[in-house]
Amino acid sequence: MLIIGIAGGTGCGKTTVVNQIINEIPEEEVGVLSQDSYYNDLSHLSYEERTKINFDHPRAIDFDLLGEHISILRKGEPIDQPVYSFPKHNRSKDTIRTHPRKVMIVEGILILTHPAIREMFDIKIYVHADSDERLIRRLKRDINERGRDIEEVLMRYQSTLKPMHDQFIEPTKEYADIIIPNNKYNTVAVDIVRTIITDKLS
Repeated sequence: MLIIGIAGGTGCGKTTVVNQIINEIPEEEVGVLSQDSYYNDLSHLSYEERTKINFDHPRAIDFDLLGEHISILRKGEPIDQPVYSFPKHNRSKDTIRTHPRKVMIVEGILILTHPAIREMFDIKIYVHADSDERLIRRLKRDINERGRDIEEVLMRYQSTLKPMHDQFIEPTKEYADIIIPNNKYNTVAVDIVRTIITDKLS
């Protein structure tokens, strides 16, 4: 099994890069784990308390469960990946049965901040995009897909997103094997990744 970690700031275009890589691999040979599925279970807190949580700090992620699931998949066994509800700011009761594949992609803004998780990746990719571009993408996504209002998104960006990006996410670039800039369709970078994947799988 080949495990690829894909990180980068919020709105940098990780999903696009993930999809570009997935499109280069036969569907039955690739699976994805999303860091967003592994936010801590906050069922013991009220909705109001959950809205105040800093979800852009590494402490917000259940890295123990993520690491355990990666290890189980590597042994060739399936896992039940949690499902996160953004409107409720909490894990839902649902899970997604996720089977081991030849290539497992783990994606999320904070996945390179955790040393033990980093060690599990065969390839580490960091997607870099301009901060203004990332803010615009974040605004569009949170308003259209996650039911947030513009004031909430801007307040969260200024109070937590940007400081957490500067403190935790941007520095993880140094751990990356490949940095994909700006996330315009970067055929060279994706070709390099595809070549590495093909080489390792053969």
